[in-house]
Amino acid sequence: MTRSDDVRAEFAGFLRSRRARLRPADVGLPEGTRRRVAGLRREEVAQLAGVGLTWYTWLEQGRPIAASAQVVAAIARALRLSDDERDHLFALADLPVPDRGARYCVGATHLDLLEKLLPYPAAVQTARFDIRAYNRAYRYLFDDLDDMPTERRNCAVLLFTDSEWQRSHVDLDHAQRRIAARLRAAYGRHHEEPSWQRFIADLEEESPRFAELWRLGDVGGERNANKHLVHARVGELHLEMSSLWIDDGLGSRVVWFSPRDAETAACLERLAAENPAEALISAVA
Repeated sequence: MTRSDDVRAEFAGFLRSRRARLRPADVGLPEGTRRRVAGLRREEVAQLAGVGLTWYTWLEQGRPIAASAQVVAAIARALRLSDDERDHLFALADLPVPDRGARYCVGATHLDLLEKLLPYPAAVQTARFDIRAYNRAYRYLFDDLDDMPTERRNCAVLLFTDSEWQRSHVDLDHAQRRIAARLRAAYGRHHEEPSWQRFIADLEEESPRFAELWRLGDVGGERNANKHLVHARVGELHLEMSSLWIDDGLGSRVVWFSPRDAETAACLERLAAENPAEALISAVA
């Protein structure tokens, strides 16, 4: 078998296994009589998906035919697939995985980790640099992040459009080039998703500098990096930025900043102690 034959066989087997686990009652159909095998019949899945029985039968047989994204999505709905199962089916069909919307998940354990990292600034970010949760030191690392609208809490957006974030970076050009390259690397995994397409188009329109760097096409990875900032209240900060993905779909990561010298460590202590009556952790609902 060629590789394409092998993938088609896996696609067909996955359809059959998902069909076999469903009972008619699971999809609102009567049980009927004379069922020789468990699960739905092929004609029932075809009816639920709104596709021809012959076409669906060929898919389950692993025939060398191509199914559109609309057909695969309809079959996924008919088979009551989970998001992970649907994504797997699309991958086997050699189709772009649909946009799930919010693929990240911030749980109680992540919030607990952000608190325990204090006084180090730490946050949970998405692959697109949306800031979903952060501790008090991160809140005041550039400006009061709580004062910003939720939709603006994005590192790329702020680095290209917010004057306070820009003034804080000693080497702004390097920081902007690096985040644009990292964003393009992530975009390669999400370029078919409408939300990503809109995000890039909006940022290009809002920031000519971002549009210029985006056209260069540079791609960068997730390596740790040194960061030199000048904070309006506590002074110079020499930091090492690290990150760790916290899900297997590269949807969200924990980012934290470690001090590179004793003076910076003392400054971070001051940031973490600001407004002690307020919560240690902020999170986007």
